[in-house]
Amino acid sequence: MQVRVLHFGVLKDWLGGSEATVELPEGATVADLLERLGAGQAGPQMKQALRGIAVSVNAEFAAAAQVLREGDEVGLLPPVSGGSADAAALTREPIDAERLIAASKQGEDGAVVVFDGVVRNNTRGRQTLYLDYEAYEEMALKQMKALASEARTRFGVRQVTVVHRLGRLNVGETSVLIVVASAHRAQAFEACRWLIDTLKKTVPVWKKETFADGAVWAAGEPFPAGVAVAPLEASHEE
Repeated sequence: MQVRVLHFGVLKDWLGGSEATVELPEGATVADLLERLGAGQAGPQMKQALRGIAVSVNAEFAAAAQVLREGDEVGLLPPVSGGSADAAALTREPIDAERLIAASKQGEDGAVVVFDGVVRNNTRGRQTLYLDYEAYEEMALKQMKALASEARTRFGVRQVTVVHRLGRLNVGETSVLIVVASAHRAQAFEACRWLIDTLKKTVPVWKKETFADGAVWAAGEPFPAGVAVAPLEASHEE
C-alpha cells in the first residue's frame, strides 16, 4: 500500500522536500513507517531528528501502534517552536491587534487579557533579520479551535480569539495574538497563559530564524506525554 507523508519544519531539509509517497506492506503501523524512514537516511542526525516527534494520520494525532491504510496522509511533526465565542485563524497578512481586541469586548466583560507575540531583533545574542513560519494548516487550525473551546470550558471565560501568522515576518511584527475576554481578571490571565503555553507545545507551527550570520529552524518544546512518537529502534538508544 502507499501512504502520503508530509514533512514539516526541519524535517523538510533532512528528508529532502515537503512530502513523499512511501510504499509499505499491508498492516504496517506508524512505528513501521518511522523505522523505514530512519533506515533510509544515513547518519545519527536523522535518527535523532525522529526522536520526540509527533505523528498525525489524516490530521489527527496518532500513536506508534496505529495501523496505516492505503491513501492515508501522515504528518511528521517536529516539536513545535503558535467574533464568535471561539475564534481561531491562520493568516499571511499582518495581524490587526487593535481591531481584534476591540471586537472582543462586550458589556459583561470585566477584563480582556492579551498575549501579543512579537518578533524580536535578536536571539541569544544573534541579530535577527526575519522569521519564516509554516504550519500543517488543516491540523493547526483544528488544534487552535479545540484549544480555544477548551480554555472557555476550563477557565470559565466568555470568549477566546487565537490568530497565528504564517509566512515571512519582520522584526516588530506580531506572530501570534491571543485575546481572552472574561467577567473576571483572574480567569482571563490563567486562560491566556495556558493557551500560549499549550499552543507552543501542541499546535503544528514551525519557525525558521534567519540571522545576520546564518539561519536555523528554532528548537521546539517537547510534545506532551502520550503525543510524541519515536521509532521503536531508537527508543532503546542512549
